[in-house]
Amino acid sequence: MAATASMNGRPHDEGIETTELLRFATAGSVDDGKSTLIGRLLHDAKSILADQLAHVKETSERRGDGELNLALLTDGLRAEREQGITIDVAYRSFQTDRRRFIIADCPGHEQYTRNMVTGASTADLSLVLVDARNGLVRQSRRHAAISALLRTPHLVVCVNKMDLVDYDQSVFDAIVADFKAWSEPIAAFSEITFIPISALKGDNVVEDSANTPWYDGPTLLHHLETVEIAGDRNLDDWRFPVQWVVRPQNDERYHDYRGYAGQVVGGVITPGEEVVVLPSGRTTRVAGIDTIDGPLDAAFPPQSVTLLLEDDLDVSRGDMIARPSDQPTVAKELEAVVCWMSDQPLQPRGKYAIKHTTRAVRGIVEAIDWRLDVETLDREPAEGGLSLNEIGHVKLKLSSPLAFDSYERNRETGSFILIDEATNDTVGAGLISG
Repeated sequence: MAATASMNGRPHDEGIETTELLRFATAGSVDDGKSTLIGRLLHDAKSILADQLAHVKETSERRGDGELNLALLTDGLRAEREQGITIDVAYRSFQTDRRRFIIADCPGHEQYTRNMVTGASTADLSLVLVDARNGLVRQSRRHAAISALLRTPHLVVCVNKMDLVDYDQSVFDAIVADFKAWSEPIAAFSEITFIPISALKGDNVVEDSANTPWYDGPTLLHHLETVEIAGDRNLDDWRFPVQWVVRPQNDERYHDYRGYAGQVVGGVITPGEEVVVLPSGRTTRVAGIDTIDGPLDAAFPPQSVTLLLEDDLDVSRGDMIARPSDQPTVAKELEAVVCWMSDQPLQPRGKYAIKHTTRAVRGIVEAIDWRLDVETLDREPAEGGLSLNEIGHVKLKLSSPLAFDSYERNRETGSFILIDEATNDTVGAGLISG
């Protein structure tokens, strides 16, 4: 049951002590109805202020849309509204009685695939829309493939615009069979859920639809509220990238205080446990865990904390703290799948700055092993390098060691970005494979 909206635009949360956060990204081919679906979710979950709704109604009438255009709730850029497409990643949040949500509405045009990577990189779930009239198209496959590469655990395929095919079950079943046949080699998702919907009419989005009596699965909102995500986090491998060293200078009470602040990105740690600082390899024990609200008995993802260590070690920003018995790889070479985001192609011997967790190093491309064909999922020779929006496998040599995991093991310590030092532009996103 959806919550009602309060005056500040957030649903009422009386009686709710804690609500779990689900981040999900919407993607698909252009005009598949992503923004309309997000608007429908917000509208039917009563997460829209009255003045926002009035503005959308006014804009819809001025544009001659004929009926309420819910896509305008998320298409924020003027160019998007004029063209009727999504260009940038639009973020929206809402809450029901069961869960809080952050939505990343990703662009559908192929030239904005890099924006889709940004939107999906932190998602717990990817939602790919497929137009019931068109079936699977290249961009839908591209977005599903990117979600697989990003190791998004859960995938929802919404077959949209069922109203335009008279809610024909055979159309839905054919798309489901087509997608399963295509995605079988990926085997990257813990589950794939298929839902027939009409974002425009609201069928199976928040409420069950009488137009699809042949469908006995959940509505989209019910699935989003109940999908299990707690088990997706890595609570085994303790990982703590140091963001900065805390040394208060203006308070005599903390004259000898030395803490290491950062965000826990893996595992659980408690005071008294032995840890190792990487890449130096020096060991010590956790003396305490501080936060702005006071000390903690344990720290786990995604908490931001300050660690106190028993020994006065040389620890600085970019170092990684882990358990001695469960360390990440420390090396000056790595292999990764890279999504290229620049108009200038990625070439062998190319030099870039590499930002990994809180550490920055320089790197050189030693080899580009293959390019991924997202239509067939085949690996092709990458003799010409990687062009804008292409995905390939590369080998990198680094100027200094990094402490990293595979992306499959830990999404935070297994990812990085490539930066063009001449322009300071982010030109690539990397997912470490070894």
